[in-house]
Amino acid sequence: MDGIYRYQRYIYNATRKYYLLGRDRMISGLQAPDGGTILEIGCGTGRNLILAARRYPTANLYGFDISREMLATAKASVDRAGLGDRITLTEGDATAFDTQALFGLPHVDRAFCSYTLSMIPPWREVVPRALDAVGPGGSVHVVDFADMTRLPSWFRKATYKWLASFTVHPREDLEDVLRSSAEAAGAEMHFEPLYRRYAQLAVLTKPA
Repeated sequence: MDGIYRYQRYIYNATRKYYLLGRDRMISGLQAPDGGTILEIGCGTGRNLILAARRYPTANLYGFDISREMLATAKASVDRAGLGDRITLTEGDATAFDTQALFGLPHVDRAFCSYTLSMIPPWREVVPRALDAVGPGGSVHVVDFADMTRLPSWFRKATYKWLASFTVHPREDLEDVLRSSAEAAGAEMHFEPLYRRYAQLAVLTKPA
């Protein structure tokens, strides 16, 4: 990850806004409670955490990433935004994290993954971890690439090839994996394909 993002991190936000669709919609759907806690799994440049902090001004936010290069950019962005007192960042592995060990929190109210599962080879291991991280009544929110089957075939093939050059691979069975993980945790799931199946958005809510 550090090798990939050592230089891309400087232009990441400016370029990704054109094709990482649905991120702001996911953040609006967090509906974090007053004084709640929000965790981003794979926080990248910190862009989403900063938006979430502004959207939910009484919440405390936490994020981790496996890339130290991205974390350096995230910390600088958070400081520039004047949100260092509300956003805590650290290094962590999405497939093997514990909120108590990372942040001293037994659980959080909301956790989200924004275009991270398509970048993590053992991505199926992340979903149960995310569900474990949220407490009773909490929810996990996921937005990522879909299978693009309702878009022209040439566009789908070109986009898949281009994404692969960044080691990004849309997870065509994401809905099935999320649903089975939700069932195992006793959680309810809302799933919504977006933009002619360019992207997909899911919310997994644990019982109170």
